[in-house]
Amino acid sequence: MYLLKYKASIPDSEITDEQVWRSRRTLLGGLGAGAIALAAPWASTRAAPSPEQPLKHISPEQWGSSETRTSFSDVSSYNNFYEFGTDKADPKRHASKMPTRPWQLQIEGEVLKPRSFDLDDLLALQSLEERVYRLRCVEGWSMVIPWLGYSLSALLKQVEPTANAKYVLFETAAMPKYMPGLRSPILNWPYTEALRIDEAMHPLAMLGLGVYGAELPAQNGAPVRLIVPWKYGFKSAKSIVRIQLVEKMPASSWMLVAPHEYGFYANVNPDVPHPRWSQATERRIGAGLFAPRIETQLFNGYGTEVAALYSGMDLARFC
Repeated sequence: MYLLKYKASIPDSEITDEQVWRSRRTLLGGLGAGAIALAAPWASTRAAPSPEQPLKHISPEQWGSSETRTSFSDVSSYNNFYEFGTDKADPKRHASKMPTRPWQLQIEGEVLKPRSFDLDDLLALQSLEERVYRLRCVEGWSMVIPWLGYSLSALLKQVEPTANAKYVLFETAAMPKYMPGLRSPILNWPYTEALRIDEAMHPLAMLGLGVYGAELPAQNGAPVRLIVPWKYGFKSAKSIVRIQLVEKMPASSWMLVAPHEYGFYANVNPDVPHPRWSQATERRIGAGLFAPRIETQLFNGYGTEVAALYSGMDLARFC
């Protein structure tokens, strides 16, 4: 998930000089994609080029982190995206073949104005913002990622949820021709995730459309994904094609396949271990093989912003 500080600035010492960044981009572009090695958990934090399709109309950073950003090469090559395979390198290996244009995102259910959005609709809805979030996955690794997008609430307001809309269900793309992982029964396909309506409407819940100043690579959930910074990474559905607003709590893919391990909320709580490993610490991807592990924070460090959503709830049970 993610660590955010409102209106925090990145220290100059942690920002790669533009000329250095551009020279690396030119060099790597000439060498070709094959010259970029797949990242491992101990990969270098050296700066890396961003994708070739820049997104326009990006507003100045509003929410950021003082932590060193994970390199683009790590962000784009060490991924969980089971539709392409369970190995962290599988998404980059296979995802580039998936078509991401044209794309339609259908919103339906308990709404007054159900409709379909194409990418131009989504991009025109609101100027993109850069938000530096700390993505934390349940296996205990994390990254600091400069996402581009805007609050999911801006999209949901377009369809006018009814009073019966209590939950938001996200369904992702299932393309057997391009997604070899769909042949595996590890999950129920298509992949689904869900939030409570108040979680989905919280300003930190983000509709992600880019990363590092450019369009999302396919392995990172192109062309549109969910980002929920106070929850584990698997709650942030990738390559979304349908959103349904419903009255009753839906069961997500992980709840259906492993209910003894994965509940509905998936809020980061370091005091509640996963049945097979501790959640108390995490390893920063790119920090080096011998870098010390980092202490995990409740709600991934967003307690001030989101704790009120769970007032009165047993956070050991509903974590």
